[in-house]
Amino acid sequence: MRWDDFRRSDNVEDDRGAGGGFGGGGGSGIQFGGGGLGIGTVIVLGLIGWATGIDPRILIGGAELIGGGSHYQQPYRPANRRTGTPTDAMGQFVAAVLGNTEDTWNDIFRSSGQQYRPPRLRLFSGSEQGGCGFAQAAMGPFYCPTDRRIYLDTSFFREIETRFHGCTGNACKFSQAYVIAHEVGHHVQNLLGTLPKAQAAQRAAGNKTAANRIQVRVELQADCYAGVWANHSEQRKQFLDPGDIDAALQAASAIGDDTLQKRAQGRIVPDAFTHGSAEQRKRWFTTGFTQGKLSACDTFAAAQL
Repeated sequence: MRWDDFRRSDNVEDDRGAGGGFGGGGGSGIQFGGGGLGIGTVIVLGLIGWATGIDPRILIGGAELIGGGSHYQQPYRPANRRTGTPTDAMGQFVAAVLGNTEDTWNDIFRSSGQQYRPPRLRLFSGSEQGGCGFAQAAMGPFYCPTDRRIYLDTSFFREIETRFHGCTGNACKFSQAYVIAHEVGHHVQNLLGTLPKAQAAQRAAGNKTAANRIQVRVELQADCYAGVWANHSEQRKQFLDPGDIDAALQAASAIGDDTLQKRAQGRIVPDAFTHGSAEQRKRWFTTGFTQGKLSACDTFAAAQL
C-alpha cells in the first residue's frame, strides 16, 4: 500500500497523552446500546472474551447495539488532546488514511448531489470518555454515532500484526487501513440514515437473535462500503500493491463470527453472529471493491447474505 501522497486529515484529535502523536512516542466500561463497535472489538473482545469464558454475546453483541449513551459512567481523566495532523509515524498513517477517505467519500457523495460531512477521529491511549460512554483500549476501534467520531487506540494495529499470520509490511498497512475504512463506513451509514433505522428495528425485534441478524447486515454493509472506498481510491491514486486485497480479505476472514467461534469454543452458533461469517465478510468487501457502488451494498434488501 502506497500512502505517502495521501492528504493528511485535520480531523484527528490526539489524546494519547504526554509524548503522544505531536512530537513522538505515543502509542471495561463497555456500554450496552453503545456506538457500533468496530472490527477491533471482534478480534480483541471475541478472542479474549471466549478465552476467558465471558459470554461473547455480551462482549460483542451487546456492545454492538447501535445508539447513544451507556448504563453507567466511569471516572474521566481530563483531556489533553490536540487537533490536527499528528507528527509521529502511526499518527501520520492514520491521518493519511482518514484524509483519503474524506476525499473519496466527498467525490462519491457529490456525484449523487449530496454533501459529505466527515467524522472526527480520536486517537487515545488506555481509556477515553466520549459521546457513547467510556472506552478502553481493549474495545478496539469503534464509531460513535452520537458524536460522529471514530475512537482508535493505535495499539490495536499491533494486534493485527501479531494475530494475522503473513500480515507484514505494506500488506499489513492495507489491513489497518481497512479497519479505519470499515469504521468510516459506519459513519456513511449514519449520514444516510441507516443507523437510526437499524437501531429502531433492533428495538422492535423482540429478541436477541433477531437483533443480531440486523446487526450482521449493518456490519456487512460497512465492510462493503470499505470496499467501495478502496475501489474509488484505487481509481484516483493507484495506491494498491500486489497482495494488499488478499491481506484485507485475510483480515475479514479471520474475524468472521464462525472463525472466531470455532477457534474459541469448537462449534459454530449462527444465532449468535453479530458481524457475519468469514465468507460473508470477504464477499461483501469484494462486492464493494469490484462494483464500487453504494447501491451494490444494500445488505438490508439482500435475501441471502
